Amino acid sequence: MYRPAIAPMGWNSWDCYGAAVTEKEVRQNAEFMAENLKEYGWEYVVVDIQWYEPGATSHEYRPFADLCMDEYGRLMPAPNRFPSAADGKGFALLAEYVHSLGLKFGIHIMRGIPRQAVHKNLPILGTDKTARDAARFNSICVWNPDMYGTTPDENGRAYYDSIFKLYAEWGVDFIKCDDICRELPHEEKEMIMLSEALQNCGRDMVLSLSPGPALLEKSELYKKVANMWRITDDFWDEWDLLYAMFERAEKWSIHAGAGHYPDADMLPIGPLKQDYDKNNRTKFTKDEQITMMTLWSIMRSPLMIGGEMTGFDEFTMGLITNEGILRMHRDSRHAHQVLRTDVDGNEFIVWTAISSEGGMYVALFNAGDSDGEIKLPLDELEISGPVPATELWSGQTGDFTESITAAIPSHGAMAFYIHE
Repeated sequence: MYRPAIAPMGWNSWDCYGAAVTEKEVRQNAEFMAENLKEYGWEYVVVDIQWYEPGATSHEYRPFADLCMDEYGRLMPAPNRFPSAADGKGFALLAEYVHSLGLKFGIHIMRGIPRQAVHKNLPILGTDKTARDAARFNSICVWNPDMYGTTPDENGRAYYDSIFKLYAEWGVDFIKCDDICRELPHEEKEMIMLSEALQNCGRDMVLSLSPGPALLEKSELYKKVANMWRITDDFWDEWDLLYAMFERAEKWSIHAGAGHYPDADMLPIGPLKQDYDKNNRTKFTKDEQITMMTLWSIMRSPLMIGGEMTGFDEFTMGLITNEGILRMHRDSRHAHQVLRTDVDGNEFIVWTAISSEGGMYVALFNAGDSDGEIKLPLDELEISGPVPATELWSGQTGDFTESITAAIPSHGAMAFYIHE
């Protein structure tokens, strides 16, 4: 199976456009990434859900809307939203354009086979079977009715082989498969079958499983079948959701590595929910965004930007181009929480990781509702001073002799690289 050496970094259209994203919006974000972020490692441009629904206008789904598909029941981009898809070209031309920028192209899919293909009983490419033969009528997503699950046999496998053949022809590099990550054990056979179809399509593709929360008891299976899997339901710009991520991250961090990464979900930064109001911006404070980026990076979660990048301000650009933080995301190994304690009424959380380049990382989080200070003895980290250190957000350097003393704002964070 394809195993990316670094947790994927890119942009996904969901947070800012829901089901309604257009080719114009995808292209403008790809161009922005190529010009401003590619040099920092950002490379994936992912079109999220219902690109095949001509009437999608928001984050809401239209139940039983007519979908675009080919004569073999394979969903196709809606040409009114993706003009380059006209005449059966699908995403080939858009993927080609993204590739021409030096980037990689991805799409969202739902587990299963389209209901409309089943009701029309369309043939499955390369077989004498039909969509009806491959459908499980009692397997339906509870939040989106577009699909039936597929039978875990040669009929279902033939349908998955047919769609991944199409995606390989388009030049797809990233598949986000939905309605599957937490649907275990009852959809486990279908998940394995889908993964095998992807692996045998002849093109390297990252496989991302959604939504969460993923099941800890299935961690070894996720590692075998996918590159990343969601450890949470949809993550939005709310402090309570960010605070809850610490517990999820603590449980899942030990499973990051060797091309498989627990996924804390997208980064809801900058302009969001543009399908409702162009003035919508993240509700996270700057300190909360620093906390999010620090936690995601030390645990090596995939980093998928959720906001409309052409509307990013100086702070947001600094957040996602900080070379020290991105180096921690790339080089962090064996990250874990080492301390969670109360200091003068504030809850402080401490994470550490070793660096693949030598030295170690220490991340300090103030989860309390007021500014505070923590004094962390070096022996808590099982090291002795003096040690030279760099704070990654500020770039300040200095030596720690017996402890790390840090004044951290409410909901904020600091991250240190301790040199060998």
